[in-house]
Amino acid sequence: MTDGPNCLSLYDITVAAVCQAYKFFKNDFRYLPEPILFDIYIMLYHQARLCVLSIEFSDLDIFSRMLKIQNRTMLIKCFQELMKHGTGVNRELANAYIKRCTDKDVTLEVKDSLIDLGIRLGSFLCDAGWLTESCEVLNHCKSLCLTLPEGEKAWRKTLECCYKLIHAEVIYSQYDSATETKQLAEELVAKLKDTKEYICFAGIYTQFSLYCFHMSLYDQAYKYSVKAVKELGDGRGNPKILIEALSQASKSCVVKREFAKAEALSTTAVYYAIELYGDKHLKHADALLDYGFYLLNSDSMKDSVIVYEKALNLKEEIFGSLNLHVAVSHEELAYALYVHEYSSGRFYQARKHSEKAIAMMMQLLPKEHLLLASAQRVKALILEEIALDHMSDFSEDQSKLLFEAETLHKDALRLARLSFGEDNVQTAKHYGNLGRLYQSMRKYKEAEAMHLKAIEIKEKLLGDDDYEVGLSVGHLASLYNYHMKEYKKAELLYFRSIRISLKLFSETYSGLEYDYRGLMHVYESLGDYDNSTKYMTIIARWKRLREESETRRNPPLSLTGAPTPIDELQDMFCRGIETAAV
Repeated sequence: MTDGPNCLSLYDITVAAVCQAYKFFKNDFRYLPEPILFDIYIMLYHQARLCVLSIEFSDLDIFSRMLKIQNRTMLIKCFQELMKHGTGVNRELANAYIKRCTDKDVTLEVKDSLIDLGIRLGSFLCDAGWLTESCEVLNHCKSLCLTLPEGEKAWRKTLECCYKLIHAEVIYSQYDSATETKQLAEELVAKLKDTKEYICFAGIYTQFSLYCFHMSLYDQAYKYSVKAVKELGDGRGNPKILIEALSQASKSCVVKREFAKAEALSTTAVYYAIELYGDKHLKHADALLDYGFYLLNSDSMKDSVIVYEKALNLKEEIFGSLNLHVAVSHEELAYALYVHEYSSGRFYQARKHSEKAIAMMMQLLPKEHLLLASAQRVKALILEEIALDHMSDFSEDQSKLLFEAETLHKDALRLARLSFGEDNVQTAKHYGNLGRLYQSMRKYKEAEAMHLKAIEIKEKLLGDDDYEVGLSVGHLASLYNYHMKEYKKAELLYFRSIRISLKLFSETYSGLEYDYRGLMHVYESLGDYDNSTKYMTIIARWKRLREESETRRNPPLSLTGAPTPIDELQDMFCRGIETAAV
């Protein structure tokens, strides 16, 4: 089957003829083999006969056959077009599955079949961006699994379901239920290990890492990723698990500031995504997002924007304009643009993408969902900078922008505390955001309190020399320096921030400029012109070194040659790491 209705082959013409006579053959052509039946549905999609397609896809028996088709991207496109036109096919399929699961007369054979269907359907709904229904289907599937007779077969089935369910729950920010699913999965892993049969646990360890990453348990996320990468063998197993394990391992390295490892893992994941699935596939878009995360956090902001834009374009091509996966991609691009344009003050594109993300999420999510709060946080950061860069001091418009930003930040902090508790890196970040905002609003005592709270939590969780700690220390130094005239306090904090930056990055790190300029201002204010001149020279040297490093940097997405072999990645990533139970 061709991808479009033009340049039709004899086979395509036959398929088109069958579609035209749909009402005469609709009961008969359901007996056709899955690939031929799928081609008929693709033709209906290209002919925009969405009512007919909706009737077919709402039938759980028919759709279960389509889930066996390899062309997942085309199936998602068809499904998404139905959702865009308000058919509610996601809800109908989920309800039909749940109804079958609650039938009291289900035999063991039917139960096995229902579990397999639940895993496939729940996974598809997750991939397609309909996460409420995905979690519901997989939870009912899990309940069925737990009624199976105890034994290795039941444990394997249940673990497979947990693997899919943890992923859906985590990316949908359902952390309480994800915690329960993870506990069950850990028990199953222990039972299966006792059987002494070889089982690859790379997939479930990757989901454990993803869970810990989202909960800001970065050491545990890293250890689970080590386990996952070790389990990959020679990399010739499940390609989906291979790419997910490498991408998640890269993210775990990023938050541990091990950038050489992160680069090797993320670029290899992108390479394999293209080689194994093609450059128009969802897996390629997902791998690009994780590659962009590495670039953004390793001080390659301009490159990260290019990669995030590429990922967003791919997701829009697959999902269209109203989908949660697209909304999240808009948010991630908005934040990358915000960071990239921080010094220029050109925030139009960042604001546009943040508002697109929020508009989509408001249609797709409950009112107080954590994903929506995250997008609103990004918008608040952007509004604050717009207020400061483009308006006179405390004009009416500026006050409105700052007030809106405060409302968004407070709401995000409230939801973070509900979801993660007080002692969590995400909560600390929201305190820091409020601190910076109060500084802009000239509420200096409130700003100081927020910064100190952020530093306290981050030091407690991450140690004294973590990047996040350095970030908050630099913000507090700025407050003392420019607004509270506590110059000696500011000086010590700038020294600490610089030391952390030099330890984690190189002497060309972009954040150093703000600290160097801050110290210049400190010494000018204290009348110490020798030190002021010294830092003026340091800034000139920093600029020269940064320009030289920019000219040596390879452009993103120029992934040429063979990827790093899996055994070399395993040796590099896992060397010297204890892999005892986390």
